[in-house]
Amino acid sequence: MKTDRFIIIEEVETDERYGTYPSKRSIEEHIRKGFVCIDKPMGPTSHEVVVWVRKILEVQKTGHAGTLDPRVTGVLPVFIETATKLVKFLQESGKEYVCLMRLHGDVKEEKIREVFRMFTGKIFQKPPLKSAVKKQLRIREIYSMEILEISGREVLFKVSTESGTYIRKLCKDMGEVLGVGAHMQELRRTRTGNFSEEDCYNLQDLLDAFIFWKEEGEEKYLREVIKPMEAAVVEIPKIVIKDTAVDAICHGANLSIKGVVSIERTVNEGGKVAILTAKGELVALGKALMSAENMIELKKGFVVDIERVIMDRGVYPSVWKSS
Repeated sequence: MKTDRFIIIEEVETDERYGTYPSKRSIEEHIRKGFVCIDKPMGPTSHEVVVWVRKILEVQKTGHAGTLDPRVTGVLPVFIETATKLVKFLQESGKEYVCLMRLHGDVKEEKIREVFRMFTGKIFQKPPLKSAVKKQLRIREIYSMEILEISGREVLFKVSTESGTYIRKLCKDMGEVLGVGAHMQELRRTRTGNFSEEDCYNLQDLLDAFIFWKEEGEEKYLREVIKPMEAAVVEIPKIVIKDTAVDAICHGANLSIKGVVSIERTVNEGGKVAILTAKGELVALGKALMSAENMIELKKGFVVDIERVIMDRGVYPSVWKSS
């Protein structure tokens, strides 16, 4: 039996005694297993913003997906407690920026557009001196660049890039090719992965929502600002598993076809996959060992190499045996 998005392997009923639908978590659990997209202001470092979120929510652990320099504003997803396990995976997602580049000399518009076309696609880039990563030449992909406005020596443009691309260095390199030099004057991140400006809240919004809950018992605003961690993996192909397979995954086992309920059609061999319970809870992230089409033909064997366990052990009953 097949649906539009998922291929059903086996019809099963979920046990209501174990786990919780993400939308029905208590507010305390919702916070611990959630994230908030902060519209980072100019001035503080990304680390400072993460610390402020931690203090506002009175939690022990927070982390962000993708550093922004102090002078850069925009989308900064901050993950809380359990959800921080997602940070490494989501740091690798693509980014989108709006940048104001300042040329150091006069250049004809036609030449500017020509150089922008030259820098679209795979480029070589060495991280700037102030960056924290190793200073070695790397290949990064510029997915697209769109010039929004040219006014004298100022060029406003939108750029969509592979993770780890330095826009400051991109501006400098384009300036050198133009023969006049250039620098990044202003930068705003408008998207990281599937999170955009429309998903963002400022720190004051978060503080107000937290105070409404703490002082008046009103959860609505905090549930609106903080999203469940499952919302962070909506674009990753998914595999739904049986309740009886959950705890084995949480103890580090790879996923066997015998534990699978349904497979999203977009699962490809070698691609990233999200493992969910029948209630929609995120269990783990891993790498598919074969495509969805090949999985449904399998009678036994492993289908996913688990790379990161998200769910705590003991949420679902242990029905597996260790060898």
